[in-house]
Amino acid sequence: MDAKEIIARRVALELRDGMLVNLGIGLPTLVARFVPRGVSVAFQSENGLIGFSAPPPEGMENSDLIDAGGGWIAALPGAASFDSATSFALIRGGHVDLAVLGGLQVDAAGRLASWMIPGKFTPGMGGAMDLVAGAKRVIVAMQHAAKSEPKIVETLTLPPTAARRVSLIVTELAVIEPTNEGLVLRERAPGVGMSDIFDNTGARLIVPENTPEMPLSSD
Repeated sequence: MDAKEIIARRVALELRDGMLVNLGIGLPTLVARFVPRGVSVAFQSENGLIGFSAPPPEGMENSDLIDAGGGWIAALPGAASFDSATSFALIRGGHVDLAVLGGLQVDAAGRLASWMIPGKFTPGMGGAMDLVAGAKRVIVAMQHAAKSEPKIVETLTLPPTAARRVSLIVTELAVIEPTNEGLVLRERAPGVGMSDIFDNTGARLIVPENTPEMPLSSD
């Protein structure tokens, strides 16, 4: 199981029946493949669709059905499409129960940086600013480090996406919860030692007496 699948599987366990869930571009879209059995959620794509599922089988793609990142998706029975203004009214109006976003950095205060400098060949802001500010709960789904550099840092060196603290950080090494006291290590991935987590984290972690292993399935 690769790092991205570990992250997507763990994030999927945060889904609850009846939720309206926005999946950001990239890694977060994989979450749609691992919805727990018996859980029914409505996935929203910010380009104007509610009610999509994982990508269709090869050869069954529909050019009119793509997510915000241009990836293939499939519409479920009862799906609804609408314009971008309506989509962002849902987000800004606080109607999204959960947003799952990728990240470039998260700091010790739980602030997300998910974009870089305009004008360079790097990710743009997109709708992440509205999602972090407007969703009821925000999970950052990202790999723990990039090119051997920690992505969980004491202080952001990239522009913050929003001032609001995110709800949870899920990586292939750990589940970390930003709190008023700091970043709390809630779970460690299967087979991952505490030293692996500390060596790849650039911010101080609060470690409870018991840190359970990360579940990857609801079974």
